[in-house]
Amino acid sequence: MKRVHVAAAVIRGADGRILLARRADTQHQGGLWEFPGGKVEADESVAAALSRELQEELGIQVTTARPLINVQHDYPDKQVLLDVWEVSAFTGEPHGAEGQPLKWVAPRDLLNYEFPAANAPIVAAARLPAEYLITPGELDAAPLLRGIQKAIAGGIKLVQLRAPNGYDPKYRDLAVDAVGLCAGKAQLMLKGPFEWLGDFPSAGWHMTSAQLRKYASKGRPLPKDRWLAASCHNAEELALAELMDVDFVTLSPVQPTQTHPDAQPLGWEQAVELIRGFNKPVFLLGGVGPTERERAWETGAQGVAGIRAFWPQV
Repeated sequence: MKRVHVAAAVIRGADGRILLARRADTQHQGGLWEFPGGKVEADESVAAALSRELQEELGIQVTTARPLINVQHDYPDKQVLLDVWEVSAFTGEPHGAEGQPLKWVAPRDLLNYEFPAANAPIVAAARLPAEYLITPGELDAAPLLRGIQKAIAGGIKLVQLRAPNGYDPKYRDLAVDAVGLCAGKAQLMLKGPFEWLGDFPSAGWHMTSAQLRKYASKGRPLPKDRWLAASCHNAEELALAELMDVDFVTLSPVQPTQTHPDAQPLGWEQAVELIRGFNKPVFLLGGVGPTERERAWETGAQGVAGIRAFWPQV
């Protein structure tokens, strides 16, 4: 069965909301909501196909777009490759040129809509930012909390409270304060034993690769309305992350780092290969920062994660 190549768009309005279209009842996966787009013709680039489809479907002209995520999905009757781009600027007023209902939806509300199964990773990618801050491990509580506060004020939307010295009571106290700082402003990801999950209901959970290896076969420990992430370093761990149905991963180290000087870096080429076969958002980590964000997008990554590159001077 030939895989159908589809160009799809996460279209963001000036207010941050995302445009959804409802599939006609007569279509494959009819009646469900989707991100607009359509088939890539044999002689077309993805960017050209996206521009053509959005002009035909919505009556808009794309002016700014970038790669967001690639998803391969096998339905019982159809195999698809979704080449998804984020469209952040366009001209014209979107309307259902083919009679399809449209709706502008806040990213956090996307979970309330029913999409085809292949769209689940796109929903995650649409809700995630392009930068993931991991807190330094060597700071005392006060400067650590000041730094988180300053980073959020500077626009950081996703924060991992790192636990370099194991899971001790001090980390739990810090987590309580960090939850308060992030409330309504940024998504906090915590680390620790799954026994703590119920104590921090607003936080997501970032698993170590050791936890991933230990628990992947048991399935997802969190409901879909809470973020679940994992640290991955190779194809085997990425496969376990997919098995466990995580929402996103960090893939590291891309380049040599001060934090892990002995770790063998993947390099950009291997990172590209690993991402290509993985159907979830990936943050590249290790020797990367804001200046590598666009390169990360070109590789198919969600964005970049880091400690020093994102930590504000406090």
